[in-house]
Amino acid sequence: MVLPKRDSRTQPTADVAPAAPDLLGAALPAWARWTGQSLLLSLHVQPGARRTGVVGAHGTRLKLALHAPPVDGKANEELLAYLAGELRLRRRTLTLVAGQASREKSVAIQTDAVTAARIAVQLEGAAESEPGSFVAAKKREAGD
Repeated sequence: MVLPKRDSRTQPTADVAPAAPDLLGAALPAWARWTGQSLLLSLHVQPGARRTGVVGAHGTRLKLALHAPPVDGKANEELLAYLAGELRLRRRTLTLVAGQASREKSVAIQTDAVTAARIAVQLEGAAESEPGSFVAAKKREAGD
């Protein structure tokens, strides 16, 4: 038995569903990227500031002010400790993957997709509020 040829103009050829788009990647800000197992943050860090906190967007990076001086890795350690504390994550889930001696840094956060989306929303909310007022942004979300 010979089957007639399929004509793609008259018959649908959607036997296989197209791959689902990366919804998480599309929803993330420019300074955050989902790699499948971790959230990669592109940061611009200002060490030696009066206080530690999120300043806002800085091009395609998120700018953070750090109180610690850029000496002996103190600013790097404060950066990771600050992010872990504010995002309510364990410190060991954060890794400085690039920029050990630079203001331009990349931090990887080992997490799942749901937590990665929450982290991005939380940091984006802090970036839109006044500089360094991460706590104030959380209070507004809670309705205090």
